Amino acid sequence: MTENEKNGKLIFIKTVVNHSINHDSFKITLSKPREKDAKVVNVYIKPSLIKGEVMYSFTYRYTTKDEVKNYKQDQLEDMIRELLNIHFYNAVLYHETKELTLLQNNKGKASLVSKYLKSKVEVETTHDHQKIRYIDAGAAWLKDLGIAGADGKILDKAQDKYKQINRYIELLDHLLSGEDVRDVTNIADMGSGKGYLTFALYDFLVNYKNWRVKISGYELREDLATMCYNIAMKNDFIGLNFQQKNIEDISLSNVDMVVALHACDIATDMAIAKGIQADARFIVVAPCCHKQVRLAMKHSNQLTPILKYGILEERLSELLTDGIRALMLEAYGYKTQVIEFVSHEHTAKNIMITAVKKSGFDASHIEKVEAVRKLFGIEYHHLQRLMDDWEKTKGTNKS
Repeated sequence: MTENEKNGKLIFIKTVVNHSINHDSFKITLSKPREKDAKVVNVYIKPSLIKGEVMYSFTYRYTTKDEVKNYKQDQLEDMIRELLNIHFYNAVLYHETKELTLLQNNKGKASLVSKYLKSKVEVETTHDHQKIRYIDAGAAWLKDLGIAGADGKILDKAQDKYKQINRYIELLDHLLSGEDVRDVTNIADMGSGKGYLTFALYDFLVNYKNWRVKISGYELREDLATMCYNIAMKNDFIGLNFQQKNIEDISLSNVDMVVALHACDIATDMAIAKGIQADARFIVVAPCCHKQVRLAMKHSNQLTPILKYGILEERLSELLTDGIRALMLEAYGYKTQVIEFVSHEHTAKNIMITAVKKSGFDASHIEKVEAVRKLFGIEYHHLQRLMDDWEKTKGTNKS
């Protein structure tokens, strides 16, 4: 065992084992797969009480699904050691108000970063649907936005929103945990709406992660932009601002992350295009209202007989819309995932696309887009049209 492993990996593993021996409540996130095309992109570990026995629940996150396996206490050390030696470089251990981060590189160097958190991470140990609340229900801004009552409890009518908030922060936390994010400071939220997800991200990054960030929320409806701005000022969220502006008119520069949550129809394409053109390191969208592709689609293939049923054609057009968006992001050098945002039981708008800039342009993905368009008779995809127009203004043609 190298000195680096003794000082980093071994300490991390022994800390986890000590917590398990003491029956402490903790959670672990494993990230940054060692293999370039790894099928499992993250593993999440939590204690779980199953039939009166403390077990350890491992959630293996694939690009399209989650798989959960439970292990006994005496298996925990070997499982974590295997994951860190063979499958993942990085890991974060959360225990009450302390965060311990293990960072490794492909040369075998390992280091530990420990810090204290302002708020406690709660982990439920019940087997069914363990919940981690990233956002405290008593946060003042939740009351101001009408999600919580004066008593600090989430209103019955806002329970789904609160679940969506925590799911959103969970996904963003996992997305950022595997990256060097010291310089991720400037975030643009396109179509911020009523702002509850924008406030949640700012609160989490600034008050929980202790980052210095600036988030700008852009919203077309002036009354919502004004309301959110006033609530941000009331809560002393000095790095959070809101502007009344159409996505099409936004000019981005020096932006690290572009977010668009439930931007309607082609507004999602405009947000993605703005992110790519600004060379943002992260692009995160949760699309809704997929109208453009369905109207531009005149298919004549083996699926046409069953697509005479409107609802099936509508669902296919949604898949094609988001699939082409993912391919376009890949074309411009982004490692892209399409994942479930919120369960179908809470909202039908449940797809999220996350993209992390990794490389340069790859024309092979444009060829795949063209093949899909030809197969389904899609006249054009708005994101592709936006990028083609942008390339022309630059005097290039990458298609």
